[in-house]
Amino acid sequence: MGKIQSGRKTNYRWVICAMLFFATTVNYLDRQVLSLTFEDFIRPEFHWTDSDYGNITGIFSLFYAIAMLFAGRFVDWMGTKKGYMWSIGIWSFGACVHAVCGIVTEKMVGAENLALVADAEMVARIALISSTFFIIARCVLALGEAGNFPAAIKATAEYFPKRDRAFATSIFNAGSTIGALIAPFCIPPLAAKWGWEMAFIIIGALGFVWMGFWQFVYKRPEKNPAVNQAELAYILSDEATEEKLAEVAAPAEDEKKVSLWQSFKYRQTWAFIVGKFMTDGVWWFFLFWMPSYLKTTYGLASTDPKFQIALGVLYLIVMISIAGGYLPTLFVDKKKMEPYSGRMLAMLIFAFFPLVALAAQPLAHISMWWPVVLIGIAGAAHQAWSANLFSTIGDMFPKKMIATITGIGGMAGGIGSFLIQKSAGALFDYSDKVGLALFGFEGKEAGYMIMFSFCAVAYLIGWIVMKILVPKYKPIQL
Repeated sequence: MGKIQSGRKTNYRWVICAMLFFATTVNYLDRQVLSLTFEDFIRPEFHWTDSDYGNITGIFSLFYAIAMLFAGRFVDWMGTKKGYMWSIGIWSFGACVHAVCGIVTEKMVGAENLALVADAEMVARIALISSTFFIIARCVLALGEAGNFPAAIKATAEYFPKRDRAFATSIFNAGSTIGALIAPFCIPPLAAKWGWEMAFIIIGALGFVWMGFWQFVYKRPEKNPAVNQAELAYILSDEATEEKLAEVAAPAEDEKKVSLWQSFKYRQTWAFIVGKFMTDGVWWFFLFWMPSYLKTTYGLASTDPKFQIALGVLYLIVMISIAGGYLPTLFVDKKKMEPYSGRMLAMLIFAFFPLVALAAQPLAHISMWWPVVLIGIAGAAHQAWSANLFSTIGDMFPKKMIATITGIGGMAGGIGSFLIQKSAGALFDYSDKVGLALFGFEGKEAGYMIMFSFCAVAYLIGWIVMKILVPKYKPIQL
């Protein structure tokens, strides 16, 4: 089927962006089921400590990091359509597998009502076995989820010119916020009515529905009959010459290939690695630990409407981040800045906003809404930062390398998150056990003050190192 011959360009690229948005929403719904069932459903049944939870979320992050290293390469090899299909299929299966962890644990320990077990040795065995099976399930989830952002960033690079990529990325990346926003209102009620196992199964099944739509919706723009010549010319406007448009039917097979390990020789790769390593774990810390924070600090159950509204407000504030993707476009169009420079300036601005997290714990005793609002602002800054950080890849690397570099950066972010999750779990258990006193806070409150302080300054540190590594726009020439 030939292309639509209309002078007015079609807007099919936004259909693709919508699909990426929904996939990312499902991704974060799946990721949130554990954190929203941990305190009220899973911890009492399996006798978990904060360290157990920190180990599970930390190993998830580490396995995600390792998988990200190869996920980008896999997506580049398989192509955007097939790569994304495999990715969401695996993570949806992994999400559903969580539901059998309790059954397997019961069989192995020979007890049915695990929550009523009081023998210390048996309690320790239940915690060890159950957490081990949850780790296995989380690793399957991580293996699939590792492909989400490499595939989404690659699809964005295929369907959007550089000037619009940060905005498009901020839109689909908002799915992570929407997923986190919806989760408190649907997951705890599902767990309360049908059990935490069904919460994993129902939410996990959403990915299989998305796969059915993706199969029919996605085609490369030059082969997509829903994309007319005007839209195709706009998509390719960064290299819009008549020769390029004539050759587009035979895309990029002749480009020089760069191996995974050769990618590490570029300073641009290391700049992206630092940006992800320093900041990804901050977002995951907020995502995994804020439900527990509300429980331990204010005694709110996950089924309490006040708990759900608090997390809802937090992630509504995070939604402000959508505007962050437009800021570099404004710098490019109005200030005539080069895209990379505009993006780095926007990221510097966003790096200052997380500093408000320094006040989250000091103001927590006044009202619960202070940490909720301040962490929401920090989360919004992260998402705006992240959208622009992802877009720097398209600025500096050829399309053939985009998913690979995204995977490398995701690996770095996963390692950073592993260190934060593992440290947080150990810190909270230690501070609670010894009554740690610091900055006027005691016990877990002191632990949260330490964690919030690191989260506040991580972005400025990351930006400074990135700027040192790549002070000016310098695209990779193969």
